Parts: sequence; structure tokens; C-alpha cells
Amino acid sequence: MIHPRIDELLENVDSRYALVIVAAKRARQINDYHHQLGEGIGFEQAPPPLVESRSKNYLTMALEEVSEGKLKYSYPKK
Repeated sequence: MIHPRIDELLENVDSRYALVIVAAKRARQINDYHHQLGEGIGFEQAPPPLVESRSKNYLTMALEEVSEGKLKYSYPKK
């Protein structure tokens, strides 16, 4: 079974498309954060994970953040 469930995730985003974009960008930020730790650089550009996760997978961490409502996003105005 996949956790968090898709119906829980869609409560915090507008659409599945938005979910994919938000989660992918956040997973990249978490990846950058972990790489910066290894290099001894601060985390000004990539904040640490916002939730405690049993998973080591960055995408799963990002989806858990979405599920708990920790991420806010907006569409850029044209």
C-alpha cells in the first residue's frame, strides 16, 4: 500500500499535476540539502526536511510534507 494515500495528498493541492510538480521540486531541495551537509555548507538554499520520516527516499519525504500541509505553493502570474 502506498503511503501517503493519493486522496490525502489531493486535499492539500489543486490537482495531480500540481502534486507532481510540488513534490518533485521539494524532493530536489531535500536532495540538495543532504548533499550540502556532506560538503559542510549551510542550508540557506535548501531547507531540511519538514517532517520526520522513516523513509530515506526524498520523494516520499516530499509527499509526506504535502500530506501534512507543510508546503505552500502558488502559480506564477504571467
